[in-house]
Amino acid sequence: MPIPDNYAPSNRHEIVGLVTETGRNVTKFKVGDRAAVGCLVGSCRSCDSCVRNLENYCPKLVFTYNSLDVDGTVTYGGYSDWIVVNEHFVVKFPENLAMDKGAPLLCAGITVYSPMKNFGLDGPGKHLGVVGLGGLGHVAVKFGKAFGMKVTVISSSPKKKEEAIERLGADAYIVSSDAGQMQAAMGTMDGIINTVSAKHDVVPLIFLLKTQGKIIMLGAPEHPLELPVFPLIGGGKILAGSCIGGMKETQEMIDFAAKHNITADIELIGADYVNEAIERLEKADVRYRFVIDVGNTWTAV
Repeated sequence: MPIPDNYAPSNRHEIVGLVTETGRNVTKFKVGDRAAVGCLVGSCRSCDSCVRNLENYCPKLVFTYNSLDVDGTVTYGGYSDWIVVNEHFVVKFPENLAMDKGAPLLCAGITVYSPMKNFGLDGPGKHLGVVGLGGLGHVAVKFGKAFGMKVTVISSSPKKKEEAIERLGADAYIVSSDAGQMQAAMGTMDGIINTVSAKHDVVPLIFLLKTQGKIIMLGAPEHPLELPVFPLIGGGKILAGSCIGGMKETQEMIDFAAKHNITADIELIGADYVNEAIERLEKADVRYRFVIDVGNTWTAV
């Protein structure tokens, strides 16, 4: 899949472009089709996980970048002017979905969509909590609302309240350090999508759950969490983890996003702006993803 004009990867594993050449055994794509590559480009295709369309949990998973491919070469992902991928690991990208704003869904989108579907947090009448309003969190709010759920953002700071409610459509906003707000929300949520990677206390979040509620960990804190088990046992509650999704589910996600007009909030940049973008990322100065327009700027760098 060489990179044409309007190609828009958001990073090395969220890649969108047009097919310009296919192998003789390819049946899923033809030249000119919109195509997308997410976080993985290979798996064994025969283990229990792969048979169940959960290639993302295959012990021989090949990531899109910085991973050893089956031929012994290292994968380099989207920071290049073309990429060749087995058609099984390529997603058909909908015509009505903007390439630049849709590209981040190949990681952020499937990362929040998969646990919502797999843990039953995908229907009207449910109450979903979203911890952290960043690259994952803002997309989780959008999918939650598209599923018809009540969505409450839980954040350590009040500064994103207006953005969460007025612009992203969340129904409520809780500042986690406000004891009164946390107390008022106890026992109200069917599930919580936790996107925070910094060290934090998950116990107060457990108390926000209804009986048999679930917290799904998507963020990966550097240090182990402290987890007393009694808050879980007392309400039959679940603390689980989830990591991206399989190829079947990723296609389902991107089609759902196109149907409901779900995209990521992005800032489109040229390849020559990467150094500045990294500096801004270190300051959390982006809402919420940088997308690199490689096709139109790569040759100029």
